[in-house]
This record gives sequence, C-alpha cells and structure tokens, in this order.
Amino acid sequence: MGNRLSKIATRTGDDGSTGLGDGSRIAKDAPRIHALGEVDELNSQLGLLLCEDLPAGVREELLAIQHDLFDLGGELCIPGYSVIADAQVAQLDALLEKHNTDLPPLKEFF
Repeated sequence: MGNRLSKIATRTGDDGSTGLGDGSRIAKDAPRIHALGEVDELNSQLGLLLCEDLPAGVREELLAIQHDLFDLGGELCIPGYSVIADAQVAQLDALLEKHNTDLPPLKEFF
C-alpha cells in the first residue's frame, strides 16, 4: 500500500514556489509548471473522451497517447530527466497524418 496522506495542504508553497519531482523548488508561475498543467489537462480530456463508445482502433491510439503524456509529465517534473523517445514523436506524427488524410484542404486558420 502507498503512503497514506494525512494532510493535503502542505503550506510549502505559500512563498509562491512548488516542488518538482527531484525535490527542487520552482516558481508556481514558471513555464515548466504551466506546461505540466497543460499536459495534465489534455490527459484529463482524453480520459473523459475514453469514457465514450469509440472504435477499438481509436481507443488504442488514444490510450497510447495518454501513456505518452504521462511520460511527458515525468520529463517535465524532473529537470534533466528524459524518457520521451523519437519513436513516440514519430508515432504521433504518423497518427496525425493518418487522421488528416481524408480531411479537406485547410483554407483558413484562426
């Protein structure tokens, strides 16, 4: 069994900093923290989407993307840590190409 949390508010961030996975502290408004939030939000949106009835192939693709986002979050929370491989990025590019093939040409972009 994991550690039981006895309190949720640690008050260690009252000075405007937050802890990273390696124990270092960083400003709560740092770009790294913003990126972590964006990755978490996208991962949550995919989780919500995965609650829907989806074609099996799409479900598998979204699950793989979700796992890659967990890896990316790990990279972001530990400075100097690298886990995302070129193959993961290439797979995402391939999925984009696959799902964009049947779309009409883009005429505008806002």
